[in-house]
Amino acid sequence: MPEHLAPPVLLELENVQKQYESPGETIHAVRGACLTVREGERLALLGPSGCGKSTLLLLAGGLLRADGGSVRYSGSDLAEFSHAETLAHRREQLGFVFQSFDLTAGMSAQENVAVPLLLRHVPHSKADERAGEALAEVGLSGRGAQLVERLSGGEQQRVAIARAIVGEPRLLLADEATGNLDSETGAEILALLAELPRRHGAAVILVTHNKDATAHADRVLEMHDGRLTEGARETATAGRAEDSPGAR
Repeated sequence: MPEHLAPPVLLELENVQKQYESPGETIHAVRGACLTVREGERLALLGPSGCGKSTLLLLAGGLLRADGGSVRYSGSDLAEFSHAETLAHRREQLGFVFQSFDLTAGMSAQENVAVPLLLRHVPHSKADERAGEALAEVGLSGRGAQLVERLSGGEQQRVAIARAIVGEPRLLLADEATGNLDSETGAEILALLAELPRRHGAAVILVTHNKDATAHADRVLEMHDGRLTEGARETATAGRAEDSPGAR
């Protein structure tokens, strides 16, 4: 697609570096990552455990600061944000889904989903209404009053997705969101993560070791030893890889 017809750039990582110090060695988790994500794009990031893909996602979401390079969101460098601006950015622009669900026990599904809106000072009645709508979108109509610890793993992850989309983020970041689920439930969650954010106009970065995720992606990248490389989409029928645009 010609550059002038492509959707606007939402997220840019340029030569991003992240390292950790451990006794006797320096671990280079991310090495010179360059990545461009456009509005509404669905990106799958594949790689084995320990390759740096989760660290890259945390950098993209502003949950970690890069040791080198830049992370820009809609042209603004996240390193220049104050603490308050960073918190506001996460609440208003981003949605997160993690492998461990990160729901609050002792609260209902609807109360969990409403939390991001309440943090943005949305009135309780409106937050409850929108939380119920988000639960319906993930197939949990009528389950809003249930305590989250009484839900199945698949249902809990659906609640987590509803919580991530309820504020209509521009970018959804999902880290191994199917890692604790059986294969059938995991496939349902992958489909939700691909389609629901798109209905709301959000871009998606899905970090996973599951190659089935590539069927739902517009673009596939792979990560090995902290480095991003061009990936390949797995076809559902032919069992062969087809070319996929790489990182820029």
